Amino acid sequence: MQFGRKLRLAMTIGAVASSLSLGLIAPSVSGASTPTGTITFAEGPGANPNYIFPYMTCQYFSVDNINQFQEMMYRPLYWFGLGGSVAVIPSLSTAKMPVMGHGNRSATIVMKGWKFANGQPVNAQSVMFFLNMYHSSPSKYCGYNGSFSIPDLIRSASGHGNTVTINFTKAMNPLWLLYNNLSMITPMPSSWDRTSASQKSNCSTGKYGLSSTDVACKNVLSYLSAQSANSTTYTNAMWQGGVDGPWKLTHYDNLGNATFQPNKKYSGPVKAQVEFVKEVAYTTTQAEENDLQAGKISLGYVDQGVLTSPAPAPGKVGANWGQLASRYNMTAGSLWNFNYAPFNFSSADPKSPAIAQLYIRQALQTAVDQQGIITNVDKGYGFPIYSPLPPATPASLSGKVANPYPFSISAAKALLTSHGWTIQNGVQTCTNPGTGAGQCGAGITQGYTLNLHIIWASGTPALDQTFTAEIADWAAIGVQFAHSTATFNQVIGDCSGGAGFEICSWGGGWTFAPDFSPTGESLFTPESGFNPGSYNDPQMTSLVSATTFGTAKLTAYATYAAQQLPVLYQPQAFLPGEVIKTLRSTIGWTPNPLSNFMPEYYHY
Repeated sequence: MQFGRKLRLAMTIGAVASSLSLGLIAPSVSGASTPTGTITFAEGPGANPNYIFPYMTCQYFSVDNINQFQEMMYRPLYWFGLGGSVAVIPSLSTAKMPVMGHGNRSATIVMKGWKFANGQPVNAQSVMFFLNMYHSSPSKYCGYNGSFSIPDLIRSASGHGNTVTINFTKAMNPLWLLYNNLSMITPMPSSWDRTSASQKSNCSTGKYGLSSTDVACKNVLSYLSAQSANSTTYTNAMWQGGVDGPWKLTHYDNLGNATFQPNKKYSGPVKAQVEFVKEVAYTTTQAEENDLQAGKISLGYVDQGVLTSPAPAPGKVGANWGQLASRYNMTAGSLWNFNYAPFNFSSADPKSPAIAQLYIRQALQTAVDQQGIITNVDKGYGFPIYSPLPPATPASLSGKVANPYPFSISAAKALLTSHGWTIQNGVQTCTNPGTGAGQCGAGITQGYTLNLHIIWASGTPALDQTFTAEIADWAAIGVQFAHSTATFNQVIGDCSGGAGFEICSWGGGWTFAPDFSPTGESLFTPESGFNPGSYNDPQMTSLVSATTFGTAKLTAYATYAAQQLPVLYQPQAFLPGEVIKTLRSTIGWTPNPLSNFMPEYYHY
């Protein structure tokens, strides 16, 4: 989920933050003394929050769990994104900005002295709790990317009072450290440091790196993970006593419906202005649209298919749906992400020899009519995607990346026929096996057919129409796709299964959060925390390293990724948002590019 580097190691963190900003907005303080009213927020179809513990595997590492659920309660060490910005927001962070030392080989972090709801301080021990757990079980956290991540980069760490000191194994790029590593840390209360309801432990107090601390943390993680998997615990004293954000969860059911009320102990600068926030679960977009028409939703969305007028330009809104225009205002904006569907390179998949051939991936990508889909399916509410960079990536981070595979059915078909394939009974069939020029390639035998399988998330008509159109165009070049659908949460798990699909899509691509600088270590290296297609290319890894530990811009990395197709790039559609006209915002209605849900800024 989930992030530019023409940056020199000597630059200060404050100086480089602006290069990632899409318009930094200073937070304003609420003027409401007594919260009143209820905000009702529509969850995405089949994308209800289903994990409360902010230390999770990739199965749960999603916007609906992090940006729109956990972070309402549990504030990270550093807060990113407000209004139209993706930059760090120092005033909303639980710590002061880190101070680099010893030639960028150390960082000193001073906590601000906030409090958890149970009265415990958000202090150095709260940070060490997370770091100790990370050291003990790095693979159990989706943000872990091996040698690109803390804890692998930490030589030593300690905390006393409100000060955390971290020493690294090498000089660090300060921006990358802040935006893609320190950004991962969520301070945790010592009340969570337990192995049962009655048995406390010493994960939060043990010395960093000791085997005894690791053992304690593994046991604590096992207990907390089991509790988080049981949604009936979400409103209990343990989880809610550990809240340091502006909202406490007071109701949650097994469908994903959630009710929040203000955390009266919140130490941050922007207090809640309404009495209740309700997140409502839906299985389909149509069901949510029915509630919008009935005026039951404060903040929702519509499928582009119901709109009669297209967007006048990318990121702009056209005329609203007639059934809602009198009651709602429509919003749109750009996202800090890119849309893609992983190819499956895993040897567990019997069709992986085909996916391993670049020319086959090129043929599939060339047959994707991104602009046609944006125009005809998404009504202009979208951006074409040709590389793993967000559409709004500033020039300070990367030069322009050209589209290497413009849409062409004839060119896509020629890529296959020139490599030993012949259409037989409507499907491309290998008639010239071998590894030489003009042959099908390694692992592809005589008679091998391009009958493939794709899975995508159900519940969104526009996504169904997108893949229906792509399947038709792939059929036109002789590649036949069977398909299946499942809920968003199920697809996230299926995509990591290693078999049963050649292309997989949960429909939302990758949001660069909580690794906010859009480098590729989270996705395209052998150590990636989220690499469901098992992609591995040494040249890619080298280019990623040059943008993380080095000072290179993202241009070479992004260009190589565009050409090599580690994934199938997809048009970045976005559902137009709907805001009831009686609701007000102190930061405007430009959708946050990180999809942060921050209802403390809203009031009636």
